[in-house]
Amino acid sequence: MDMRSGDREFPNGDFYSGEVKGLLPNGKGKYAWSDGTIYEGDWDQGKISGKGKLIWSSGAKYEGDFSGGYLHGFGTMTSPDESVYSGAWRMNVRHGLGRKEYSNSDLYDGLWKEGLQDGRGSYSWTNGNRYIGNWKKGKMCERGVMRWANGDLYDGFWLNGFRHGSGVYKFADGCLYYGTWSRGLKDGKGVFYPAGSKQPSLKKWSRSLEYDDTGKFVLSRSASVNVEELRSLNTVTQSLSVKTSADRLPDEIWRTCDPPRDFTCHGPLSKSARFFGSGQSEGQDRNRIVYEREYMQGVLIRETIMSSVDRSHKIKPPHRPKEVRARSLLTFLRGEHNYYLMLNLQLGIRYTVGKITPVPRREVRASDFGKNARTKMFFPRDGSNFTPPHKSVDFSWKDYCPMVFRNLRQMFKLDAAEYMMSICGDDGLTEISSPGKSGSIFYLSHDDRFVIKTLKKSELQVLLRMLPKYYEHVGDHENTLITKFFGVHRITLKWGKKVRFVVMGNMFCTELKIHRRYDLKGSSQGRFTEKIKIQEKTTLKDLDLAYEFHMDKLLREALFKQIYLDCSFLESLNIIDYSLLLGLHFRAPGQLHDILEPPNAMSDQESVSSVDVGLAQELSIPPKGLLLVTHEPNSVNTAPGPHIRGSTLRAFSVGEQEVDLILPGTARLRVQLGVNMPAQAHHKLIEDKEESATIELFEVYDVVVYMGIIDILQEYNTKKKVEHTCKSLQYDPMTISVTEPSIYSKRFVNFLHKVFPEER
Repeated sequence: MDMRSGDREFPNGDFYSGEVKGLLPNGKGKYAWSDGTIYEGDWDQGKISGKGKLIWSSGAKYEGDFSGGYLHGFGTMTSPDESVYSGAWRMNVRHGLGRKEYSNSDLYDGLWKEGLQDGRGSYSWTNGNRYIGNWKKGKMCERGVMRWANGDLYDGFWLNGFRHGSGVYKFADGCLYYGTWSRGLKDGKGVFYPAGSKQPSLKKWSRSLEYDDTGKFVLSRSASVNVEELRSLNTVTQSLSVKTSADRLPDEIWRTCDPPRDFTCHGPLSKSARFFGSGQSEGQDRNRIVYEREYMQGVLIRETIMSSVDRSHKIKPPHRPKEVRARSLLTFLRGEHNYYLMLNLQLGIRYTVGKITPVPRREVRASDFGKNARTKMFFPRDGSNFTPPHKSVDFSWKDYCPMVFRNLRQMFKLDAAEYMMSICGDDGLTEISSPGKSGSIFYLSHDDRFVIKTLKKSELQVLLRMLPKYYEHVGDHENTLITKFFGVHRITLKWGKKVRFVVMGNMFCTELKIHRRYDLKGSSQGRFTEKIKIQEKTTLKDLDLAYEFHMDKLLREALFKQIYLDCSFLESLNIIDYSLLLGLHFRAPGQLHDILEPPNAMSDQESVSSVDVGLAQELSIPPKGLLLVTHEPNSVNTAPGPHIRGSTLRAFSVGEQEVDLILPGTARLRVQLGVNMPAQAHHKLIEDKEESATIELFEVYDVVVYMGIIDILQEYNTKKKVEHTCKSLQYDPMTISVTEPSIYSKRFVNFLHKVFPEER
């Protein structure tokens, strides 16, 4: 049909002037909506497509590329508040490389995803602060550099806008601190270098992610976005067919929050530190004085003098995932960083999830648990019609009960794409040392959400036998504390070696730092850890636990109700010797600030001892660091994590309502069974002079508790196995048998009643 020009007024008050094809706008034209919105530009068969300019009645305007009625391609949006975005768009949202100048003169230049900053980018605040680094969903995450207007600089890791992980903080006066942070607060051990002391070079640290030692973004393409250059990097899709509507276009709903303020101070120093930290050089020996410090939630709890030339505290670049390189088969067999195994696992899980996800969901059948419920695939190194080429060795893959585990993942409300990207993304997996004596290999996903453990053949058999009842149990009890299983797989290498894996939720995947972790069985036989072997992430045992935990009446009732249900389930399967994995996050009371600096001048040695005395006297006061408030779904993240699923708990202290946990200055968290559970810890006050300055001196203090039941894959169906377990747990073999597994659960629960006593 021929093209022609004309004007047309519609019954609803809209007006069009321009080229048409038949009855539809096509070519160049101008359309005015009755509400005052005006578009002028290209049309394609009645849809806005090509280049054009759109002005809303609110005063917002966009000029650039369109496709199928969407802002799609490259263009500039000016909002009513005079903020301006220039860059890439995808279906009405900022997506790709772009630059935004906010109405308050803040400036962001970098990558966007679904309307939020995501990827590499630079944000400059009007007050002079500037952040250069990685973003995720509009917040500073992973590696980045922040330079404040006062000259302070932080180079390290971030999480949700807070300093979180290892990093270096350089003060404007020349002092430097290298250590770890947790949600914006110093937490853990670090090294403090006073001004004037001999400090390590930051070049290796900074260059590891292509920043220079001043925080300059080396990889920045330019100081601003050139739309014409961007246009050459991408092509605009012209095949969208969505009816043009002004209310489909984006509103300006995101506003950058104030930059995270740095409340970090140099902290109290001993008399010598204050003297040598003045920036004056008093000789080579004095310039070598630096300090090892330990913090808990931003509060300094320990400080010792050390030498700055101690190589054990040399600043090193952050660890990055290692690439898979060609290695000999002998290297693999020796177990040196099993990169091949990790890559095989990622390839197999990616194949499994991709194959089962499109299958329509249905209820599981008995056959889904049977021996024929297996998926097999061969992965040759050069690839095939069904598998991609890879850098590992040839291997065969077996996926057990795929429909069952697909339903379990949905039951646990895990998105298939997120699950696959967490385990199979480019960041890779981290091999971690085994916390027990099983000899298993453990991998941790890059975001800490999932733990992957190698299984013995006997453990695999137990898991497959218990799977029907396990599926039923977790379906009936959404608050179960039992380990969440997400998949079971087997890799067979070309020379016949078979490796079996299970994917589980990481119970300690939380926004808060876990300061202590325990594996509790309710036994005393060998259940302690030698002090020389205890490190920050050591999993301690029953006899190492010197605390009782007091919690809200209803929270405790919910906890033990579920423990009884879970133990009864394990009894029905003849399973004993399981454990309660307990994680503790400590809240440091503010009183520590006042007692770490003695009021009268003393020698260094006297100062340290006076601090110890002050700690012992002051810390018996119960801190007030936790607060339970009525649950507000819009104020907390209600999406379940990889190890939690279920309802928000109710607390007696707020009128038996669902509750959130408020952590002053840190977060608001949803309270669920085994997750974010507040408690007051009572220390049994076992005197230990060697550790008198550590957290163990607290008599009463606040903790956030995390817990789950683990090690449930040991079935005891022979007399020999029962006797061995009874001996290791100090049980009388004559009082327990495979027909009475309740003996173990009763002792286990009785022990937990002592750990979590009922309020009198």
